[in-house]
Amino acid sequence: MSGLVMQRRRFLAGSLASVAVASPFGIVRGAPVTFGADPYTLGVASGAPREDSVILWTRLAPRPLEEGGMTPAPVEVEWQVAEDEGFTRIAARGVERATAELAHSIHAEAKGLRPGRIYWYRFRAGSAVSPVGRTRTAPVGSNSRFRFAFASCQQYEQGYYTAYRDMAARDLDLVVHLGDYIYEKSWGTRHVREHGVGIPTTLAEFRNRYALYKSDADLQAAHAAFPWLSIWDDHEVADDYANDRSYTTRDPQRFLKIRTAAYQAYYEHMPLPPSARPIGPNATIYAHYRFGDMLDLLLLDDRQYRSAPACVKGGRPTTVADCEERTEEARTMLGGSQERWFDARLGDRRGRWTIVAQQTLMAETRRKDEEGGDRFWMDGWDGYPNARRRLLDSIVTHKVRNPVVIGGDRHAYFAANLKRDFSRPREATIAAEFVGTSITSDGPGESSVRNALAGNPGLVYANGEKRGYAVVALDVRSCTVGFEALDDVKDAHSAVRRLATFAVEDGVPGVKAA
Repeated sequence: MSGLVMQRRRFLAGSLASVAVASPFGIVRGAPVTFGADPYTLGVASGAPREDSVILWTRLAPRPLEEGGMTPAPVEVEWQVAEDEGFTRIAARGVERATAELAHSIHAEAKGLRPGRIYWYRFRAGSAVSPVGRTRTAPVGSNSRFRFAFASCQQYEQGYYTAYRDMAARDLDLVVHLGDYIYEKSWGTRHVREHGVGIPTTLAEFRNRYALYKSDADLQAAHAAFPWLSIWDDHEVADDYANDRSYTTRDPQRFLKIRTAAYQAYYEHMPLPPSARPIGPNATIYAHYRFGDMLDLLLLDDRQYRSAPACVKGGRPTTVADCEERTEEARTMLGGSQERWFDARLGDRRGRWTIVAQQTLMAETRRKDEEGGDRFWMDGWDGYPNARRRLLDSIVTHKVRNPVVIGGDRHAYFAANLKRDFSRPREATIAAEFVGTSITSDGPGESSVRNALAGNPGLVYANGEKRGYAVVALDVRSCTVGFEALDDVKDAHSAVRRLATFAVEDGVPGVKAA
């Protein structure tokens, strides 16, 4: 085992497992604050890493499943960022007001940091000091490598977050979460733990659902070990919703009230920048992050702005027979403003690699019915083929050297070659795609995955049997993607093993076995 991994595991075992006892903060500010229990039950996190800044997050919640258990009064929370784990070299510090309006959560923007280096951070409210977290700023200029993990779909009841325990011990620069951080509903079989309550629709209920998920020690460890970038998918609000349409809540006005509560709770519990704070039922989470000359990473939102599902007449967007509506040019996954933003960002890229992080599988998965007709899954990109074509056209127009698309949602591993016309297998590949399986959520039937692989030549690999995550390693020669799989998601102590490895060579679009 490398010294770096040993150092990381010692850090996780010591700093993250209990309240920090490192050197004290300065003079206590404001009126004395006391808590009847540990206020840091939901841990600490960092995110939105820039060259000179990072967002630091925590939420004061001594009774986390009782909407936090805080009084309405605001609380001053001090934070520190240090160059060493012992906090002898303070790099930045500040004070934030934790208010009931945002569930006493903190989104502190630590500025004036140095690029491409590790920092440690912590919080204090009254005499209560948080666990210590570790973060890293984005590099500038030339760098020889960059490593990140991506994950999605972590239904609390269906398995343990053992994948995050494994992830937290790795040598990574970043974690990218691609949606379904919580699940609004209970489903599946062989539950190992329970939500205990019904489907959330109010702000208080969504807050409690996030608190339940974030109480998991392994998830907290992964948050505290690395900065995160995150986007939502559907289950943070309601299954398979599209913009203001939901097959579970047919009244758009009522649904937007639910979406307002859900979006706010998401912001309150994730290390997001102030630009992502919702205004009513709207929030901007798509963003562009740059990591030196190695990587441009574009986060997309394919839920908030998409057209209503085609071919299902207002019903649930399942796999159904094709219809003319599906191929209407105006139909969109991203909305016009985000499409224009995406095109502009591609024109401003500087990295050797361009990662497009979005929620689901982009490659076509056409299915045949008994009469030989085509069937498509209307909740994914197959339900919006011209929107997919426009996205890929932007990549071609801007001559993106090394485009790689990553996704989640499907509860299965996929590797694919993306083409403008998937019915022409010999057409030039525009980009490689990798989809990670779920952290815990039940996977599709293996026959369904095999049929998709057999009937769609754009798919290079598919496996729906395992739960886990993916690791991406970038250098000047290649992008290597490893699918990390649990032996058994129902076992809290399960081993994690490499299931498959793929590579994309610099300047050569397409997936290769590594």
